[in-house]
Amino acid sequence: MVEFIQQIISGAAIGCVYALVALGFVLVYKTTEVVNFAQGELMMVGAFFAFTFIVLVGLPFWLGAILAVVAMAGLGTVVDRVVIRPLVGQPVFALFMVTLGVGILLRSIAGMVPGWGADTHALPTPFANQVVSVGRLTISQEHVAIIALTALLVSLLFAFFRFSRLGIAMQAVQQNQLAASYMGIPVKRVFALTWALSAAVAGFAGVLLAPIAFVHVNMGFIGLKAFPAAVLGGFGSVPGAIAGGLIIGIVEALAGFYLPEGFKDVAAYVVLLAVLIVRPQGLFGVSTKRRV
Repeated sequence: MVEFIQQIISGAAIGCVYALVALGFVLVYKTTEVVNFAQGELMMVGAFFAFTFIVLVGLPFWLGAILAVVAMAGLGTVVDRVVIRPLVGQPVFALFMVTLGVGILLRSIAGMVPGWGADTHALPTPFANQVVSVGRLTISQEHVAIIALTALLVSLLFAFFRFSRLGIAMQAVQQNQLAASYMGIPVKRVFALTWALSAAVAGFAGVLLAPIAFVHVNMGFIGLKAFPAAVLGGFGSVPGAIAGGLIIGIVEALAGFYLPEGFKDVAAYVVLLAVLIVRPQGLFGVSTKRRV
């Protein structure tokens, strides 16, 4: 039972990272109807920004992490303004391809930046090599910190969407862009804010993941696990993204511990297929019907 609980906690920690990347997918899709397949690479760049501020520049961990998140918000705004906005009105496939291209471009640039490169880097944290003991249960402080910080971020995002004018404006644009525009909401600014927020969340996920998975240019491939998490929860559902990420992380951890080698890599997709067969709209998705 102790080993089982430890695997649950370890899987939940990784699932929190999946959940945050999936949350970035959902935020952009709900507002702009664009599926951003560069979300994983944005997380990778956020981890490299944190590495730069904390290791290369020598700033304290918390200050470097905050600066990395702020830098990612700026990068998200640039991506929206320079890459996405000129393609407004184009076919969905064009936007799909351009986000793939942005991801490949970010990965290539990261490999050429001095100090980053193709090497694997370590990101020291205040929680490294420390554990929390509860009876016979021993938990890494890094895993506890990931879960706690994710819960804090999700709470702040809930308060932002529920109580702030900008958050309410974003929800209005998500529901009906034309009506929101008629009511005086600057839709283009909301789009930019959404991309900034999505990139900032990805950067935050990169800061959380870097200490346990190291910093390298292939970190972005975690998006291949985060996207199924978003679909599992119901693409377009914020609570679904969180729940989907946690489910995928826990299932992976249990499969890696109890099942033969190799099952861990496919467990997430098996769970996804099983859920979609029963509930095609995902766990928290809403089924809509159109008359044609």
